[in-house]
Amino acid sequence: MDNRTRLVALLGSLCLLGPLSVDMYLPGFPAIAAEFGAVETQIQLSLTTFILGLSAGQLVVGPLSDSWGRRRPLLVGIGSYVVISLFCAVAPSALAFAGLRLLQGLGVAAGFVVAMAVARDRFEGLAMARFMSLMMLVNSLGPVLAPVLGGQLLRFTSWRGTFVVLGVFGLILLIALATGLPETLPPSKRRPANLLLTVKVFGGLLADRKFLGYALASALALGSLFAYVAGGSFILQNVYGLTPQQFSLVFALNSVAILVAGLLNTALTGRVMPRPLLKIGLAGSAVGGVGLLVGGVAGGGLATFLPPLFLLTMSVGLLMPNASTLAMSRHPEAAGSASAVLGVTTFLVGGLMAPLVGAGGSASVLPMVTVMASATVLAVILFATLTRGDVGITRDPTPTPRESYVQNA
Repeated sequence: MDNRTRLVALLGSLCLLGPLSVDMYLPGFPAIAAEFGAVETQIQLSLTTFILGLSAGQLVVGPLSDSWGRRRPLLVGIGSYVVISLFCAVAPSALAFAGLRLLQGLGVAAGFVVAMAVARDRFEGLAMARFMSLMMLVNSLGPVLAPVLGGQLLRFTSWRGTFVVLGVFGLILLIALATGLPETLPPSKRRPANLLLTVKVFGGLLADRKFLGYALASALALGSLFAYVAGGSFILQNVYGLTPQQFSLVFALNSVAILVAGLLNTALTGRVMPRPLLKIGLAGSAVGGVGLLVGGVAGGGLATFLPPLFLLTMSVGLLMPNASTLAMSRHPEAAGSASAVLGVTTFLVGGLMAPLVGAGGSASVLPMVTVMASATVLAVILFATLTRGDVGITRDPTPTPRESYVQNA
């Protein structure tokens, strides 16, 4: 395996940890609620706390990775993830489970931030767009495989066994990172660990209207997917009558759309610039969201629910790599902090989706699809207003020094 392929595999696996931690236990939602004697919103809280932990962790890990280098915060974070995953497997109550999920999210944050920062350390321009697309291809395997694996695990073990499997996966990844991922931020490029400087850097990122536009548009479009993640298990099983295994297959089928779009994005990158590809992704997401709402209002069944959902999820394959590339290309001097802001924005918006969906109950599909449609339409509006006038990344005819370094390392 060459260095480039190894880097894609390692960073993609880091990004994979988040989707696995969210999607693998979704088929067990009804079983968790029954075991703890909890209502649906209490179990959905474990999704919200995980996302909040993931968001808060990035605010810490991002600046630390700019000051201490990438490896130290990463290894500590993934090590804590392994331990907390095993504690989740023995949680005594719904409240304790939600609290442990918060801590689990803190550990995952290290992987998300550092993966993005390492990619920015090594690549620029279209080279980064290509690499991000490859990384997202690996990442997209999570939503495809996780619910299927989670559903099948429930045949042989309880939902608690799912978290044992997550802990084992985290341990394998920790060993691979410790032995296979070199430090990518040399001491000469590190920032001093200073709270005032950190605040100033974050302030500069948030003051950049175009950076914020890419971050918010991507976060809202992806937030619609979080709404589906939060409510889809209850809707598909309780409203449409699917079994946990059938739900996991439907979830995986929709997630295949992300993989297909990621392959398309990889093939098009270089011939089509990231900004036009992002526009296509946002448009597809909005059409899918509005289609879900129309089908819900019309009272249609799965036939009116699944096609627009497929379109919406497929759009994520174009959204993720291009929005991240366009946003981070504006601030190469603070890759860790920029990655943290992107992640926090995404997961805070996503974290709000679960209680919004839960507040409407699961007796009808309407609350969930209303949230999804609203998020995707607002994403298009914010993108159009905040990033107006930005040309994005221009075509670069030769490999950048960072790209050459990775190819020849």
